[in-house]
Amino acid sequence: MVSTTGRPVTDIEREIQAEFRQRPPLHDPRSSHIEPPTIGAPALAMPDYVEHRDGATEIGKLSAEAVVREYEATAKEIESMGSELLERVRQCEAMTRDALAVTAELREVAARYREEAKRAFDHIESCSQVVAEARKTCTELKDKIAISLGAERLKPKKK
Repeated sequence: MVSTTGRPVTDIEREIQAEFRQRPPLHDPRSSHIEPPTIGAPALAMPDYVEHRDGATEIGKLSAEAVVREYEATAKEIESMGSELLERVRQCEAMTRDALAVTAELREVAARYREEAKRAFDHIESCSQVVAEARKTCTELKDKIAISLGAERLKPKKK
């Protein structure tokens, strides 16, 4: 979608336009009553770190109060960000503890795998030795049989 300025309309702009279309108008043309705009946050009490000066005009006092309330609301938001940051730190600490516990568990699993690898290694070599000994025994027995058969053939035959 392209706006009247020729630029593409972003999703945020579309959402804002949709919100304005859904809201009732502040002024109903059939009525002479104009509704005042509503402010999202409830009125804050004046912070105790400020006080009106003698001789300040009513407009000056109201303006100063409005400004200090905005600053105070922002300061409270900043403080809440600090609280949220501390919560994230707690979560990171918990995640670190969990990661250390998992790392210890992984070391134990790796040690068991090494033990199993050693057991399999020793078993295979033991089987290899048994097979080598069996082969040697068979070869020696075959040689003895061949020698004894050869000696039998060389012996004179009895008639």
